[in-house]
Amino acid sequence: MQHKVEICGVNTTRLKVLKSGETRELLVRARQGDQQAREELIAGNLRLVLSVIQRFANRGENPDDLFQVGCIGLIKAIDNFNLDLDVRFSTYGVPMIIGEVRRYLRDNSAIRVSRSMRDTAYRVLQAKEAYLAEHQKEPTVEEIASILDIRREDVVFALDAIVEPVSLYEPVYSDSGDTLTVMDQVKDNRNTDEMWLERIALREAVGHLSEREQRILSLRFYQGKTQMEVSSEIGISQAQVSRLEKNALRQIRREL
Repeated sequence: MQHKVEICGVNTTRLKVLKSGETRELLVRARQGDQQAREELIAGNLRLVLSVIQRFANRGENPDDLFQVGCIGLIKAIDNFNLDLDVRFSTYGVPMIIGEVRRYLRDNSAIRVSRSMRDTAYRVLQAKEAYLAEHQKEPTVEEIASILDIRREDVVFALDAIVEPVSLYEPVYSDSGDTLTVMDQVKDNRNTDEMWLERIALREAVGHLSEREQRILSLRFYQGKTQMEVSSEIGISQAQVSRLEKNALRQIRREL
């Protein structure tokens, strides 16, 4: 029992696995309206659902929620499976379960993508596949835009819109227990807490200067003007500009 894992109150170590012949027999009975057979089909394919939702384990979603959604996909697969086709039920069921889980993740995502954008993205992907099959090479964005008669920007935006988001805590490398996550690679080393504190302190120090000193520093370091240009604009000599600038910088350093 030490390896017991429960999802939605179901002990996954005790899930039944149906043989191919049993599955087909139950499918025939379920199609004839046998509810007991339908229930046995669902219970006998829960491992299929479990194997599918493991692919989405790093999405930060509750496993119980994914399992329930996967079960909905399983039930749809059971109700819509065509017995006349020479196809194993799992071959049909797995894409149905995956589709249901992806639909759930898309609809519950914090990032909403419009239907028109998704439709454009699917058209782009189809054009890309057709071009690759014909020319044996990847098409450029410009070529896809020309094929679909849409703007280059629309192609780029559509492809970006269907890229699945990655968690900042997604591990990208692990060595001896030290895990490197996406956050470690994309973190901002400029806008740190220390930098914000320094900016606040600098703003306060500049606020203690006179209006003339603030204007000189603004012209010199924000607008990039020379001391001669500043002196001409303010109406004082270059020597006075130099003296006021040095005094202002000295005062700022002292307060920092």
